[in-house]
Amino acid sequence: MTYTPHFNQAGEAHMVDVGEKTITQRTAVTEGFIQMSSATLQSIIASEHKKGDVLAIARIAGIMASKKTADLIPLCHPLPITHVEIKLNADVENSRVCCQTMVKTTGQTGVEIEALCATQIALLTIYDMCKGVDRGMVIQSVQLLKKEGGKSGLWERKNV
Repeated sequence: MTYTPHFNQAGEAHMVDVGEKTITQRTAVTEGFIQMSSATLQSIIASEHKKGDVLAIARIAGIMASKKTADLIPLCHPLPITHVEIKLNADVENSRVCCQTMVKTTGQTGVEIEALCATQIALLTIYDMCKGVDRGMVIQSVQLLKKEGGKSGLWERKNV
């Protein structure tokens, strides 16, 4: 069996030891979209949804998700997150909400998974709140846009 970071040489799953890694400022930025009917989007924009302020609740859910990522993803390190910012913007032309998340920490491992988790849960919260009026919504294109810090330094998605 080939050795990979989440498996030891005996092929057993284990948490990667990051104890020797340098403590650096680490940042990850992710994005994703939820496509919906124009009527659903208009009710969100006008704050007329019967369940309340959809975007405010989705933002809180995303922040909470970033802090709980290690409870959800096997072998993921619990991290002292220092900042989470979630931007939710209505894209009327394409009848969707865009979620962009930035997560920061000062530590020995990155926060890409925390940012991806926050984006997914924010979008899933929008789906949950609006499913009674629009079951055809689609969560799509959740992806890492940028990460900074650590040994590998800066990585940015091209053509963003």
